[in-house]
Amino acid sequence: MLIHHPIHFAQIAQKKLRGGGHMHPVTIAGTLSPWEPGVFSLVIYGMMILALVAVLLFIASWLGEKKINPEKLRPYESGIIPTGSARLRYPIPFFLVAVFFLIFDVEGAYIFSWAISCDRLGWSGWLQITFFIVMLLLGLVYIWRKGGLDWGPTRTRD
Repeated sequence: MLIHHPIHFAQIAQKKLRGGGHMHPVTIAGTLSPWEPGVFSLVIYGMMILALVAVLLFIASWLGEKKINPEKLRPYESGIIPTGSARLRYPIPFFLVAVFFLIFDVEGAYIFSWAISCDRLGWSGWLQITFFIVMLLLGLVYIWRKGGLDWGPTRTRD
């Protein structure tokens, strides 16, 4: 009786090489089998999750109460009865703070990622990040000179 064991296959391979036989690697380039260990299990897992979500949503809609009244249709505002319009005019500095945060947050992400790989990027990477920082500083100076950073009350000059 032949027992399939990794050592057994290795011994067969060594005997074949000593006997003058040639072993050729098996290539599956260009094909992706659905039986690939990671892909097949991922697809099955995804289908199981989608089925579970569909079943839970169906059960929730089937068993849930469907009594409609004006109190349920009113927007919930942390227990406070809403009055007036929800449309408020936000001041422009609110949006400027958000945009500046996004710009400098992305800048920080690029600079940190450059700092991690700066030894592999060499002088070319150093010149590119220098150009990036200089362009951002020029943009900051432009915004500053145009008054984009002046958020307080403005003083009138006589």
